[in-house]
Order: sequence, then C-alpha cells, then structure tokens
Amino acid sequence: MGYSVGFAITEKLREAIGLVPTKVWVPATDADGGVREGGDVAELTGLLDLKTWPAGMRVIARRERPHPGAQLSLFEERGGWRYGAIVTNTSTGQLAFLEARHRAHARVEDRIRHAKDSGMGRFPSREFAINQTWLMLTTIATDLTAWTRLPGCTGDANMLAACEPKALRYRFLHVPARLTHSARRRRLQIPQSWPWAAAVVAVFANIAAIPQPA
Repeated sequence: MGYSVGFAITEKLREAIGLVPTKVWVPATDADGGVREGGDVAELTGLLDLKTWPAGMRVIARRERPHPGAQLSLFEERGGWRYGAIVTNTSTGQLAFLEARHRAHARVEDRIRHAKDSGMGRFPSREFAINQTWLMLTTIATDLTAWTRLPGCTGDANMLAACEPKALRYRFLHVPARLTHSARRRRLQIPQSWPWAAAVVAVFANIAAIPQPA
C-alpha cells in the first residue's frame, strides 16, 4: 500500500536541511506540471537515521519564499525560507511530482470537510438503515455541489467558488427566487437586490453552456 503524509519539522530535520547543498534543491511544480514560483524540493532520506521507521520510507522537504506577514520559526527567519516535509514510500518519480501529488491531497481533505459540514458528520438515527440512506444522500449532495463548483463557479461566478458549504447554501442554493412560466419557457426570477444575483445567473449560464453529449 502506498502512502504520502505530512512530516513534522523537527530539530533533526532542520539539521538535515542545513546539510543540503544549494545545487541539490530543484524547482517545485504545481498541480498542472508548471514550475511553482519561489518553491524548491530536495530529498533528505540519506541524511536522516530512519532505522526505526518503516522500510522504504523517503523524506522530501519543500522550501518556499513566505508571503508577507507569515509566521516563521527562528530557523526559517535565518534563511528566509518556509519549510515543509512529507514522507512517502513511492520509490519512482521525480521529487517535484511526488511533492505536488501530496499537495493535491489538500483538495481531497477539503471535500471531506465539506461533506461533514453538509450532513455526513451528523447521523440522524440509531438505526443503521436510516443512517445508511442519510449517508448516501449526503454523498450525492456533496458530489453535486463539487461538480457545480467545477464548471459553474467560474468567470463572473468565481466569488462562489471558495465558499464554505454554509455560505454557498445561503448565497446560492437558498436564494429567494421565483420560478415563472412565459412563452412555454420556465424562467427563474432572482431579485435584483440579492447581493450575489449576478453570480447566481453566471452559474446557470456556465452550466447551460456545457455541450450536450453526442
């Protein structure tokens, strides 16, 4: 079984980072494979005593230039870099890819957190069958919300893309609109006074623009 998890920056790890030559650090990449500006990665496995750790474990460090106002340790302040580390048992692949793959886990964790905020963390009954149905409905709702964000919350609707579930429900899903019929067409009438009216309209426009399957 493969794994990739975060690793604490301990004193031993700081010592190992201090031993890494400048030329060993290689540019980090983003999720799309492009160069991550101001970020580098390096492997520390050979500089640490990992005898008590699982066989095949590798330690990969990342350094980035901190954003203004970031809280840095004394070690980080000396060099002007902010550090992070991961461990993995993946034996192949470039360091930049392995580190970028791990960072992509943050999106997965966000989806799990959103699911918990949408009902997964509050089961309504002591009966297994009822809770099973509740869980199924929660996962369907979570998937629909995630897919709505992906193609719908772009462009003029971008302000809704980063909303937490509670905010998204209030601003978009629970909008006080009226469904009317005119010229054999249904129309959704959104109050112009609603602060996010333009974004709601943009979501529907973005989804309607998706080509129909062949």
